[in-house]
Amino acid sequence: MGEYILRCVSGGEVLPEHYTLSCDKHAGLLRTEYAARQLTVRPELPGIFRYIDWLPVHGVLPTESRPMTFQSEELCRELGLPNLWVTFTGYYPERQCLVPTGSFKELEALPTTVRLSENGGGTLVVASAGNTGRAFAEMAARFETPVVIVVPEDATKNLWTVAEPKNPEKIKLVAVRGDYTDAIRVADKITEKAGFLPEGGAKNVARRDGMGTVMLDAAITIGRMPDHYFQAIGSGTGGISAWEAAMRLWEDGRFGSAVPKLHLAQNAPFVPMVNAWKEKRSQVLETDMPNAAEAIRQVSAHVLTNREPAYSIPGGVFEAMMYCGGNMYAVENEDAADAGRLFADAECGIDLDPAAEVATAALISAVESGAVDRSSTITLNITGGGYARAREDFSLSRVPVAFTVNADEVPEL
Repeated sequence: MGEYILRCVSGGEVLPEHYTLSCDKHAGLLRTEYAARQLTVRPELPGIFRYIDWLPVHGVLPTESRPMTFQSEELCRELGLPNLWVTFTGYYPERQCLVPTGSFKELEALPTTVRLSENGGGTLVVASAGNTGRAFAEMAARFETPVVIVVPEDATKNLWTVAEPKNPEKIKLVAVRGDYTDAIRVADKITEKAGFLPEGGAKNVARRDGMGTVMLDAAITIGRMPDHYFQAIGSGTGGISAWEAAMRLWEDGRFGSAVPKLHLAQNAPFVPMVNAWKEKRSQVLETDMPNAAEAIRQVSAHVLTNREPAYSIPGGVFEAMMYCGGNMYAVENEDAADAGRLFADAECGIDLDPAAEVATAALISAVESGAVDRSSTITLNITGGGYARAREDFSLSRVPVAFTVNADEVPEL
């Protein structure tokens, strides 16, 4: 189970696995190639690990967290989409969605935690706008895996765990006076110290393949890959993950003869990848994010505000879009909020993560414009939700801030 090799997408080299994040010779991403060419679902394994054949791990962790794909009759009727499928990763017990931190970032954190432990361990350093940090804090609380979480100062309110930390000293929260990209840069400086390892972001195959289980779950549940796939993106890693999972499903041979078209959304006015894609450019330019700091302050979905996305890198978002086809969308805050209310009205009042609201609004826009045929089979990736319900059902433990630093400083850990 989970037997694999790592291959550089640029040069084709096979690299040894030491929690390897990059190729010394090329700038492209690494990609996993699994011994299992056909996917065997293993429901006897916990949560996401039912898809262990296509995860870069050998062991598992006790968890109920996994993506859940279902049809919302009310949402289908409201939008006039008879073949719409929602893949929800959050906390929504009535739909058997049992991700306690409410975000699909647990799909990244679980296999990453196992992969690191199987390859020497160490203290993981995670840069986050909130959701990723919360997922890794939950891992540290449950499994005592040491982590340093670096977030913008205004995101510290989003750092909590459902599990009461067994060893609070395992979690160090660093608040940065700046935005998400500033947090990434501080995290990079921390990893220059001995014993601190970068989580890796888009370069981490465990992160990408964990998120790729959304596409796997959709295809298994529907019986084939969808025609269209909708998701909001910040770093772009989720779009890359969907593409890679779709290629594996295509090679499997049982889930359709074409990969889904990708429909990827950003939150206006901060839409660098949307602007680059409009011109079919392989590079994101500074002019694609004018007045970036002010634009970031204006968005409702702050997790989508990465100024250095994995767009241009070989194996990145641009290549995914060129391979799959599809479109990118700039979604206004008001439209995202309206879409969130529509979903909540259809699904027991469940609140959506702001990024999931953006994805839902993009779907509505694509259908209303005629870009997507209403009879198509569609997967909407709801990347988070159910926070209000989690607060009702659990006693949450806030993660205290250990250090507050400027964007050009490094904490003394």
